[in-house]
Amino acid sequence: QVQLVESGGGLVQAGESVGLSCVASGVISSSYTIGWYRQAPGKSREWVAHITREGVVEYSDFVKGRFTISRASAKNTVYLQMNNLKPEDTAVYTCASTSWRGTYDYWGRGTQVTVSS
Repeated sequence: QVQLVESGGGLVQAGESVGLSCVASGVISSSYTIGWYRQAPGKSREWVAHITREGVVEYSDFVKGRFTISRASAKNTVYLQMNNLKPEDTAVYTCASTSWRGTYDYWGRGTQVTVSS
């Protein structure tokens, strides 16, 4: 059974940093693309960043230059380091993994990040 568990969220002030972790079980995270998504209250879920099995990383325009996604294969963990946070970054951040189908078939429950101004 595949499980993704996020951790590391919390309350921070604008300009501060926070790091999120996504620990995978039942799937080898380095074999698939792992993505981070977020959903703010009253808004649709939006893609934040992903890292492919080849280690290629991509970011959405609104986090480029501030967020960094990385992977520790030995720990089956993907990280999202978020710097220079803004109030508009407030959201529930969720990690997801693709499956053999190439679609995001596995999702974590998410972790709340709140950025105060």
